[in-house]
Amino acid sequence: MRGVFKLKQHGTSIKKEVIAGLTSFFSIIYIIAVNGNILKDAGIPLEAGIIATVLSSLIGCLLVAFMANAPLILVPGMGINALFTYTIVGSMGLNYMEALAAVVVSGILFVIVAFTKLSGILANAIPSSLKESISVGIGLFIAFIGLQKSGIIVGNPTNFVALGNLSSPIVLASIINLILTLFLFLKKVPGNFLISIIAGTIISYFFGIVHFSGMDTSFISFGDYKNVFLSSDFGKMATIPFWTAAFSLVLVLVFENIGLLHSQVNGMLQAPEKNGKSLKAISISTIVCGFFGTSPSVSTVETAAGITAGGRTGLTSVVTGLLMLASLFFMPFIKLVPNTAIAPILIIIGGLMLTNITNIDFTDFTEAFPAFLVIIMIPLTYSIVDGIAFGFIAYPLVKLFTNKQKQLTVSMFIISILFLTNFLLHSVG
Repeated sequence: MRGVFKLKQHGTSIKKEVIAGLTSFFSIIYIIAVNGNILKDAGIPLEAGIIATVLSSLIGCLLVAFMANAPLILVPGMGINALFTYTIVGSMGLNYMEALAAVVVSGILFVIVAFTKLSGILANAIPSSLKESISVGIGLFIAFIGLQKSGIIVGNPTNFVALGNLSSPIVLASIINLILTLFLFLKKVPGNFLISIIAGTIISYFFGIVHFSGMDTSFISFGDYKNVFLSSDFGKMATIPFWTAAFSLVLVLVFENIGLLHSQVNGMLQAPEKNGKSLKAISISTIVCGFFGTSPSVSTVETAAGITAGGRTGLTSVVTGLLMLASLFFMPFIKLVPNTAIAPILIIIGGLMLTNITNIDFTDFTEAFPAFLVIIMIPLTYSIVDGIAFGFIAYPLVKLFTNKQKQLTVSMFIISILFLTNFLLHSVG
Protein backbone atom coordinates (compact mmCIF):
# COMPACT_ATOMS: atom_id res chain seq x y z
CA MET A 1 0.00 0.00 0.00
CA ARG A 2 2.80 2.41 0.91
CA GLY A 3 4.58 1.61 -2.36
CA VAL A 4 1.53 1.89 -4.61
CA PHE A 5 0.59 5.35 -3.38
CA LYS A 6 4.14 6.49 -2.48
CA LEU A 7 3.11 7.58 1.00
CA LYS A 8 6.62 8.31 2.24
CA GLN A 9 7.37 10.43 -0.81
CA HIS A 10 4.26 12.48 -0.12
CA GLY A 11 5.05 12.91 3.57
CA THR A 12 2.02 11.00 4.80
CA SER A 13 1.07 7.67 6.39
CA ILE A 14 -1.65 5.03 6.22
CA LYS A 15 -3.22 6.44 9.41
CA LYS A 16 -3.34 9.98 8.02
CA GLU A 17 -4.81 8.80 4.72
CA VAL A 18 -7.49 6.69 6.44
CA ILE A 19 -8.50 9.63 8.66
CA ALA A 20 -8.63 11.88 5.58
CA GLY A 21 -10.75 9.28 3.77
CA LEU A 22 -13.18 9.13 6.69
CA THR A 23 -13.37 12.92 6.79
CA SER A 24 -14.06 13.06 3.05
CA PHE A 25 -16.73 10.38 3.37
CA PHE A 26 -18.67 12.11 6.13
CA SER A 27 -18.49 15.42 4.25
CA ILE A 28 -19.92 13.95 1.03
CA ILE A 29 -22.22 11.09 2.11
CA TYR A 30 -25.26 13.38 1.84
CA ILE A 31 -24.94 13.08 -1.96
CA ILE A 32 -26.28 9.50 -1.85
CA ALA A 33 -29.71 10.58 -0.62
CA VAL A 34 -29.75 13.90 -2.48
CA ASN A 35 -28.68 12.53 -5.87
CA GLY A 36 -30.98 9.52 -5.52
CA ASN A 37 -33.93 11.85 -4.98
CA ILE A 38 -32.99 14.07 -7.93
CA LEU A 39 -32.59 11.04 -10.21
CA LYS A 40 -36.02 9.91 -9.00
CA ASP A 41 -37.45 13.11 -10.52
CA ALA A 42 -36.01 11.94 -13.86
CA GLY A 43 -37.90 8.65 -13.61
CA ILE A 44 -35.15 6.45 -12.17
CA PRO A 45 -36.48 4.37 -9.22
CA LEU A 46 -35.15 5.72 -5.91
CA GLU A 47 -33.33 2.55 -4.84
CA ALA A 48 -31.79 2.16 -8.30
CA GLY A 49 -30.64 5.79 -8.24
CA ILE A 50 -29.02 5.30 -4.84
CA ILE A 51 -27.20 2.16 -5.99
CA ALA A 52 -26.06 3.91 -9.19
CA THR A 53 -24.77 6.85 -7.15
CA VAL A 54 -22.83 4.60 -4.79
CA LEU A 55 -21.28 2.36 -7.47
CA SER A 56 -20.28 5.24 -9.74
CA SER A 57 -18.75 7.04 -6.74
CA LEU A 58 -16.74 3.95 -5.84
CA ILE A 59 -15.39 3.56 -9.37
CA GLY A 60 -14.74 7.29 -9.72
CA CYS A 61 -12.73 7.37 -6.49
CA LEU A 62 -10.73 4.30 -7.56
CA LEU A 63 -10.01 5.81 -10.99
CA VAL A 64 -8.63 9.05 -9.57
CA ALA A 65 -6.74 7.11 -6.88
CA PHE A 66 -4.85 4.83 -9.25
CA MET A 67 -4.59 7.11 -12.30
CA ALA A 68 -3.62 10.34 -10.55
CA ASN A 69 -2.74 9.25 -6.98
CA ALA A 70 -4.75 12.26 -5.82
CA PRO A 71 -7.02 12.45 -2.71
CA LEU A 72 -10.05 13.63 -4.67
CA ILE A 73 -13.70 12.69 -4.19
CA LEU A 74 -15.46 11.79 -7.44
CA VAL A 75 -19.24 11.56 -7.04
CA PRO A 76 -22.25 12.60 -9.13
CA GLY A 77 -22.11 16.36 -8.80
CA MET A 78 -24.67 18.91 -7.73
CA GLY A 79 -25.62 21.14 -10.64
CA ILE A 80 -24.82 18.58 -13.29
CA ASN A 81 -27.51 16.31 -11.80
CA ALA A 82 -29.98 19.21 -12.06
CA LEU A 83 -28.96 19.62 -15.71
CA PHE A 84 -29.56 15.90 -16.26
CA THR A 85 -32.96 15.70 -14.55
CA TYR A 86 -34.68 19.05 -14.92
CA THR A 87 -33.29 20.17 -18.28
CA ILE A 88 -32.32 17.15 -20.38
CA VAL A 89 -35.18 14.95 -19.16
CA GLY A 90 -37.61 17.59 -17.93
CA SER A 91 -37.33 20.20 -20.70
CA MET A 92 -35.61 18.65 -23.72
CA GLY A 93 -37.91 15.66 -24.14
CA LEU A 94 -35.43 12.83 -23.57
CA ASN A 95 -36.33 10.02 -21.17
CA TYR A 96 -33.79 8.98 -18.56
CA MET A 97 -32.42 6.14 -20.72
CA GLU A 98 -31.80 8.50 -23.63
CA ALA A 99 -30.32 11.03 -21.21
CA LEU A 100 -27.94 8.34 -19.91
CA ALA A 101 -26.87 7.72 -23.51
CA ALA A 102 -26.14 11.45 -23.79
CA VAL A 103 -23.99 11.12 -20.65
CA VAL A 104 -22.01 8.29 -22.28
CA VAL A 105 -21.45 10.33 -25.45
CA SER A 106 -20.51 13.41 -23.41
CA GLY A 107 -18.04 11.20 -21.55
CA ILE A 108 -16.43 10.13 -24.80
CA LEU A 109 -16.17 13.76 -25.91
CA PHE A 110 -14.82 14.68 -22.47
CA VAL A 111 -12.16 11.96 -22.80
CA ILE A 112 -11.08 13.45 -26.14
CA VAL A 113 -10.86 16.88 -24.50
CA ALA A 114 -9.00 15.62 -21.40
CA PHE A 115 -6.48 13.51 -23.30
CA THR A 116 -5.60 16.27 -25.80
CA LYS A 117 -4.83 19.97 -25.78
CA LEU A 118 -8.51 20.75 -26.30
CA SER A 119 -9.04 21.25 -22.55
CA GLY A 120 -6.71 24.24 -22.59
CA ILE A 121 -8.20 25.59 -25.83
CA LEU A 122 -11.75 25.37 -24.49
CA ALA A 123 -10.80 26.85 -21.14
CA ASN A 124 -9.21 29.85 -22.85
CA ALA A 125 -11.94 30.23 -25.48
CA ILE A 126 -14.75 31.00 -23.05
CA PRO A 127 -14.54 34.30 -21.13
CA SER A 128 -14.36 33.98 -17.36
CA SER A 129 -17.53 36.04 -16.91
CA LEU A 130 -19.57 33.38 -18.72
CA LYS A 131 -17.88 30.52 -16.86
CA GLU A 132 -18.64 32.13 -13.51
CA SER A 133 -22.19 33.01 -14.51
CA ILE A 134 -22.93 29.35 -15.30
CA SER A 135 -22.06 28.39 -11.71
CA VAL A 136 -24.14 31.26 -10.32
CA GLY A 137 -27.12 30.45 -12.53
CA ILE A 138 -27.01 26.77 -11.63
CA GLY A 139 -26.75 27.76 -7.96
CA LEU A 140 -29.95 29.82 -8.23
CA PHE A 141 -31.61 26.93 -10.05
CA ILE A 142 -30.64 24.41 -7.36
CA ALA A 143 -31.86 26.77 -4.61
CA PHE A 144 -35.14 27.27 -6.51
CA ILE A 145 -35.60 23.49 -6.74
CA GLY A 146 -34.93 23.24 -3.00
CA LEU A 147 -37.52 25.93 -2.26
CA GLN A 148 -40.04 24.05 -4.40
CA LYS A 149 -39.32 20.71 -2.73
CA SER A 150 -39.76 22.36 0.67
CA GLY A 151 -43.13 23.86 -0.25
CA ILE A 152 -41.86 27.34 0.64
CA ILE A 153 -42.36 28.30 -3.02
CA VAL A 154 -45.35 26.93 -4.97
CA GLY A 155 -46.76 27.33 -8.45
CA ASN A 156 -49.27 30.15 -8.97
CA PRO A 157 -51.44 30.70 -12.09
CA THR A 158 -51.20 34.48 -11.78
CA ASN A 159 -47.61 35.11 -10.73
CA PHE A 160 -46.15 31.75 -11.82
CA VAL A 161 -44.71 31.27 -8.31
CA ALA A 162 -45.82 32.40 -4.87
CA LEU A 163 -45.12 31.84 -1.18
CA GLY A 164 -46.44 28.48 0.03
CA ASN A 165 -48.66 27.76 3.02
CA LEU A 166 -46.43 28.49 6.00
CA SER A 167 -48.71 26.51 8.31
CA SER A 168 -48.26 23.34 6.25
CA PRO A 169 -46.39 20.53 8.10
CA ILE A 170 -44.07 20.11 5.10
CA VAL A 171 -43.16 23.81 5.04
CA LEU A 172 -42.74 24.01 8.83
CA ALA A 173 -40.51 20.92 8.90
CA SER A 174 -38.45 22.28 5.98
CA ILE A 175 -37.93 25.65 7.68
CA ILE A 176 -36.88 24.03 10.97
CA ASN A 177 -34.51 21.72 9.07
CA LEU A 178 -33.10 24.66 7.11
CA ILE A 179 -32.34 26.57 10.32
CA LEU A 180 -30.68 23.47 11.81
CA THR A 181 -28.67 22.76 8.64
CA LEU A 182 -27.55 26.38 8.42
CA PHE A 183 -26.43 26.33 12.07
CA LEU A 184 -24.42 23.12 11.59
CA PHE A 185 -22.88 24.42 8.37
CA LEU A 186 -21.88 27.83 9.76
CA LYS A 187 -20.44 26.20 12.88
CA LYS A 188 -18.40 23.95 10.55
CA VAL A 189 -19.54 20.82 12.38
CA PRO A 190 -17.87 17.77 10.76
CA GLY A 191 -20.39 15.85 8.66
CA ASN A 192 -22.86 18.74 8.95
CA PHE A 193 -25.03 17.74 5.98
CA LEU A 194 -25.14 14.10 7.11
CA ILE A 195 -26.23 15.16 10.60
CA SER A 196 -28.85 17.48 9.14
CA ILE A 197 -30.29 14.68 6.99
CA ILE A 198 -30.59 12.37 9.99
CA ALA A 199 -32.01 15.08 12.25
CA GLY A 200 -34.24 16.39 9.47
CA THR A 201 -35.72 12.94 8.89
CA ILE A 202 -36.45 12.57 12.63
CA ILE A 203 -38.00 16.07 12.77
CA SER A 204 -40.14 15.19 9.74
CA TYR A 205 -41.35 12.09 11.60
CA PHE A 206 -42.82 14.27 14.34
CA PHE A 207 -44.68 16.25 11.67
CA GLY A 208 -46.19 13.06 10.30
CA ILE A 209 -44.20 13.24 7.06
CA VAL A 210 -42.04 10.14 7.67
CA HIS A 211 -43.37 6.82 8.95
CA PHE A 212 -40.71 4.53 10.40
CA SER A 213 -43.25 1.76 10.84
CA GLY A 214 -43.31 1.29 7.08
CA MET A 215 -39.54 1.12 6.72
CA ASP A 216 -38.34 -1.74 4.53
CA THR A 217 -35.67 -3.52 6.57
CA SER A 218 -34.87 -6.13 3.94
CA PHE A 219 -31.41 -6.41 2.40
CA ILE A 220 -30.40 -4.37 -0.65
CA SER A 221 -32.51 -5.24 -3.68
CA PHE A 222 -31.01 -4.92 -7.15
CA GLY A 223 -34.37 -5.63 -8.81
CA ASP A 224 -35.01 -2.08 -10.04
CA TYR A 225 -31.33 -1.45 -10.68
CA LYS A 226 -31.16 -4.29 -13.21
CA ASN A 227 -33.45 -2.21 -15.42
CA VAL A 228 -31.27 0.91 -15.05
CA PHE A 229 -27.78 -0.62 -15.36
CA LEU A 230 -26.61 -0.51 -19.02
CA SER A 231 -30.01 0.90 -20.02
CA SER A 232 -28.56 3.76 -22.10
CA ASP A 233 -30.74 4.22 -25.18
CA PHE A 234 -28.96 5.68 -28.23
CA GLY A 235 -32.13 5.73 -30.34
CA LYS A 236 -32.23 9.54 -30.52
CA MET A 237 -28.55 9.94 -31.30
CA ALA A 238 -29.39 11.46 -34.70
CA THR A 239 -31.52 14.25 -33.19
CA ILE A 240 -30.65 17.84 -32.27
CA PRO A 241 -31.87 17.57 -28.63
CA PHE A 242 -29.57 14.60 -28.03
CA TRP A 243 -26.46 16.42 -29.24
CA THR A 244 -27.49 19.62 -27.50
CA ALA A 245 -27.70 17.60 -24.28
CA ALA A 246 -24.32 15.93 -24.83
CA PHE A 247 -22.62 19.20 -25.80
CA SER A 248 -24.09 21.03 -22.79
CA LEU A 249 -22.92 18.28 -20.44
CA VAL A 250 -19.37 18.50 -21.84
CA LEU A 251 -19.37 22.28 -21.53
CA VAL A 252 -20.38 22.23 -17.86
CA LEU A 253 -18.14 19.25 -17.01
CA VAL A 254 -15.01 20.77 -18.56
CA PHE A 255 -15.40 24.21 -16.95
CA GLU A 256 -16.50 22.93 -13.55
CA ASN A 257 -13.77 20.32 -13.22
CA ILE A 258 -10.96 22.52 -14.54
CA GLY A 259 -11.93 25.16 -11.98
CA LEU A 260 -12.20 22.68 -9.11
CA LEU A 261 -8.94 20.92 -9.97
CA HIS A 262 -7.10 24.22 -10.19
CA SER A 263 -8.15 25.16 -6.67
CA GLN A 264 -7.71 21.68 -5.18
CA VAL A 265 -4.75 20.07 -6.97
CA ASN A 266 -2.79 23.20 -7.89
CA GLY A 267 -3.85 25.26 -4.88
CA MET A 268 -4.41 23.11 -1.79
CA LEU A 269 -2.26 20.12 -2.78
CA GLN A 270 0.33 22.16 -4.66
CA ALA A 271 0.75 19.22 -7.03
CA PRO A 272 0.10 20.58 -10.55
CA GLU A 273 1.58 17.40 -12.05
CA LYS A 274 -1.57 15.55 -10.89
CA ASN A 275 -3.94 17.98 -12.59
CA GLY A 276 -3.98 16.46 -16.07
CA LYS A 277 -4.16 12.88 -14.78
CA SER A 278 -7.07 13.80 -12.51
CA LEU A 279 -8.98 15.37 -15.40
CA LYS A 280 -8.45 12.18 -17.44
CA ALA A 281 -9.79 10.05 -14.57
CA ILE A 282 -12.87 12.29 -14.26
CA SER A 283 -13.53 12.08 -18.00
CA ILE A 284 -13.47 8.27 -17.92
CA SER A 285 -15.74 8.25 -14.87
CA THR A 286 -18.34 10.18 -16.92
CA ILE A 287 -18.67 7.24 -19.32
CA VAL A 288 -18.95 4.89 -16.33
CA CYS A 289 -21.77 7.03 -14.89
CA GLY A 290 -23.76 6.82 -18.12
CA PHE A 291 -23.59 3.04 -18.16
CA PHE A 292 -24.18 2.67 -14.41
CA GLY A 293 -27.31 4.83 -14.45
CA THR A 294 -26.54 8.26 -13.01
CA SER A 295 -25.62 11.81 -13.95
CA PRO A 296 -21.87 12.52 -14.36
CA SER A 297 -19.32 12.66 -11.56
CA VAL A 298 -17.21 15.69 -10.70
CA SER A 299 -14.42 16.44 -8.27
CA THR A 300 -16.48 17.97 -5.49
CA VAL A 301 -15.68 20.95 -3.27
CA GLU A 302 -15.89 18.56 -0.29
CA THR A 303 -12.51 17.23 -1.43
CA ALA A 304 -11.08 20.16 0.53
CA ALA A 305 -12.17 18.50 3.79
CA GLY A 306 -10.03 15.43 3.10
CA ILE A 307 -7.02 17.46 2.00
CA THR A 308 -7.31 19.66 5.09
CA ALA A 309 -7.41 16.48 7.22
CA GLY A 310 -4.05 15.42 5.75
CA GLY A 311 -4.98 13.49 2.61
CA ARG A 312 -2.18 13.60 0.07
CA THR A 313 -2.52 10.45 -2.05
CA GLY A 314 -5.02 8.20 -3.76
CA LEU A 315 -5.34 6.10 -0.62
CA THR A 316 -7.67 8.79 0.74
CA SER A 317 -9.91 8.31 -2.30
CA VAL A 318 -9.85 4.51 -1.95
CA VAL A 319 -11.01 4.74 1.67
CA THR A 320 -13.79 7.18 0.72
CA GLY A 321 -14.93 4.98 -2.17
CA LEU A 322 -15.07 1.81 -0.04
CA LEU A 323 -17.04 3.61 2.66
CA MET A 324 -19.49 4.79 0.01
CA LEU A 325 -19.99 1.16 -0.97
CA ALA A 326 -20.53 0.18 2.67
CA SER A 327 -23.26 2.82 2.95
CA LEU A 328 -25.54 0.54 0.90
CA PHE A 329 -26.18 -1.38 4.11
CA PHE A 330 -28.07 1.71 5.31
CA MET A 331 -30.36 1.62 2.28
CA PRO A 332 -33.59 1.27 4.34
CA PHE A 333 -32.89 4.55 6.13
CA ILE A 334 -31.62 6.37 3.01
CA LYS A 335 -34.88 5.54 1.22
CA LEU A 336 -36.84 7.16 4.06
CA VAL A 337 -35.15 10.56 3.75
CA PRO A 338 -37.91 13.06 2.78
CA ASN A 339 -37.78 16.21 0.67
CA THR A 340 -38.01 18.22 3.89
CA ALA A 341 -34.52 16.97 4.80
CA ILE A 342 -33.13 17.26 1.24
CA ALA A 343 -34.42 20.76 0.41
CA PRO A 344 -32.31 22.68 3.00
CA ILE A 345 -29.11 21.20 1.56
CA LEU A 346 -30.12 22.22 -1.97
CA ILE A 347 -30.86 25.77 -0.79
CA ILE A 348 -27.51 26.12 1.01
CA ILE A 349 -25.50 24.61 -1.85
CA GLY A 350 -27.27 27.03 -4.20
CA GLY A 351 -26.23 29.88 -1.93
CA LEU A 352 -22.64 28.70 -1.94
CA MET A 353 -22.54 28.64 -5.74
CA LEU A 354 -23.83 32.22 -5.80
CA THR A 355 -20.53 33.47 -4.34
CA ASN A 356 -18.93 33.10 -7.80
CA ILE A 357 -20.76 36.26 -8.83
CA THR A 358 -17.99 38.30 -7.19
CA ASN A 359 -15.63 37.09 -9.95
CA ILE A 360 -17.69 38.76 -12.68
CA ASP A 361 -16.60 42.22 -13.85
CA PHE A 362 -19.81 44.26 -13.64
CA THR A 363 -17.97 47.49 -14.51
CA ASP A 364 -17.81 46.29 -18.14
CA PHE A 365 -21.39 45.93 -19.39
CA THR A 366 -20.25 43.83 -22.37
CA GLU A 367 -19.11 41.24 -19.84
CA ALA A 368 -21.87 41.84 -17.31
CA PHE A 369 -24.94 41.68 -19.55
CA PRO A 370 -24.33 38.22 -21.11
CA ALA A 371 -23.43 36.92 -17.64
CA PHE A 372 -26.64 38.47 -16.28
CA LEU A 373 -28.66 36.68 -18.97
CA VAL A 374 -27.15 33.31 -18.05
CA ILE A 375 -27.77 33.87 -14.34
CA ILE A 376 -31.39 34.99 -14.67
CA MET A 377 -32.49 32.77 -17.56
CA ILE A 378 -31.35 29.43 -16.08
CA PRO A 379 -33.90 29.51 -13.21
CA LEU A 380 -36.57 31.45 -15.14
CA THR A 381 -36.58 29.06 -18.12
CA TYR A 382 -36.12 26.09 -15.76
CA SER A 383 -33.40 25.00 -18.18
CA ILE A 384 -29.64 25.18 -17.70
CA VAL A 385 -29.06 24.71 -21.43
CA ASP A 386 -31.43 27.52 -22.49
CA GLY A 387 -30.01 29.85 -19.86
CA ILE A 388 -26.45 29.23 -21.05
CA ALA A 389 -27.56 29.70 -24.66
CA PHE A 390 -28.97 33.21 -24.04
CA GLY A 391 -25.67 34.41 -22.57
CA PHE A 392 -23.47 32.74 -25.17
CA ILE A 393 -25.53 34.19 -28.05
CA ALA A 394 -25.53 37.69 -26.50
CA TYR A 395 -21.77 37.77 -25.82
CA PRO A 396 -20.50 38.16 -29.41
CA LEU A 397 -23.32 40.60 -30.17
CA VAL A 398 -22.42 43.06 -27.39
CA LYS A 399 -18.74 42.82 -28.32
CA LEU A 400 -19.51 43.55 -31.99
CA PHE A 401 -21.81 46.45 -31.04
CA THR A 402 -18.99 48.07 -29.04
CA ASN A 403 -16.20 47.35 -31.56
CA LYS A 404 -14.56 44.88 -29.18
CA GLN A 405 -14.55 41.98 -31.64
CA LYS A 406 -10.86 41.41 -31.00
CA GLN A 407 -11.87 39.97 -27.61
CA LEU A 408 -13.76 37.18 -29.37
CA THR A 409 -12.25 33.82 -30.26
CA VAL A 410 -13.17 31.53 -33.15
CA SER A 411 -14.25 28.88 -30.64
CA MET A 412 -16.58 31.36 -28.93
CA PHE A 413 -18.18 32.22 -32.29
CA ILE A 414 -18.70 28.55 -33.11
CA ILE A 415 -20.31 27.79 -29.73
CA SER A 416 -22.59 30.83 -30.05
CA ILE A 417 -23.68 29.81 -33.55
CA LEU A 418 -24.40 26.26 -32.36
CA PHE A 419 -26.66 27.57 -29.58
CA LEU A 420 -28.40 29.97 -31.99
CA THR A 421 -28.90 27.17 -34.53
CA ASN A 422 -30.47 25.02 -31.84
CA PHE A 423 -32.96 27.79 -30.99
CA LEU A 424 -33.81 28.34 -34.66
CA LEU A 425 -34.38 24.63 -35.28
CA HIS A 426 -36.68 24.45 -32.26
CA SER A 427 -38.66 27.48 -33.43
CA VAL A 428 -39.40 25.92 -36.84
CA GLY A 429 -39.70 22.35 -35.57
